[in-house]
Amino acid sequence: RLCMPAPEPKQMEQLLHALVAADLVWVPSAEGTSLYLRPTLVATEGFLGVRAANRYLFYVIASPVGAYYGPGNALEPVKIKVETKMTRAAPGGIGSVKAGANYAASLMSAAEAKKQGFAQVLWMDAITHELVEEVGTMNLFVLMGDELVTPPLSDSILAGVTRDSLLALARQRGLKTSERQLSVKQMKAAHQAGTLTEVFGSGTAAVVSPVGELAFDDEKWVIRDGAPGPVARGLYEELSAIQRGTRPDRFNWLKVVGSI
Repeated sequence: RLCMPAPEPKQMEQLLHALVAADLVWVPSAEGTSLYLRPTLVATEGFLGVRAANRYLFYVIASPVGAYYGPGNALEPVKIKVETKMTRAAPGGIGSVKAGANYAASLMSAAEAKKQGFAQVLWMDAITHELVEEVGTMNLFVLMGDELVTPPLSDSILAGVTRDSLLALARQRGLKTSERQLSVKQMKAAHQAGTLTEVFGSGTAAVVSPVGELAFDDEKWVIRDGAPGPVARGLYEELSAIQRGTRPDRFNWLKVVGSI
């Protein structure tokens, strides 16, 4: 989508394994910590103009990181502002691409939300501002009744691997899961009926980020009295345990790289 060549998946996997094997002593062992990997692709051609470059550099940043919420604060619910004016991505754009421009488009809205005491924003669709899409830089999950709903992938929603993993775990647990469009009106009706019981985001760093409050211009919804729900907590604990090798990996997600 960005007219940039990329390594083949198998080659990239081999490169990442080699990097982690070389940096094993930098892999932290405390609970909630990890070696964070950020593959990066940048143009390096000495040219000024509006066209795709002919030369690129692929590299990976590896950094030991601590627990996302800090020690003792796992699954700390966040307050989210519903963004009804600015948009992160639009149909036909690059919202489904892991590109720096997607983050740049979100910065002003996020900064305004933080000034008002919110952690991030809930992004709506760019055309009607009625359909929910993503929450901050994460994919969105909503539990309404016995149904766990996440918006369907499109050219304005990033296909997160954590999203995919949580869907697999939820189905394994027997939860009814749906990848379908979800409007704020539907969420409001569920909230008023008492069936909107959990809202959370999913992403690489936090794994699961529960939403304790959703705020509009004229009203606020408190979800589960501002406490994380059992579905969010259960999925977070199971995926984190699989990542650490303390629970069975029934999906063959883990790859053994080496040992210290």
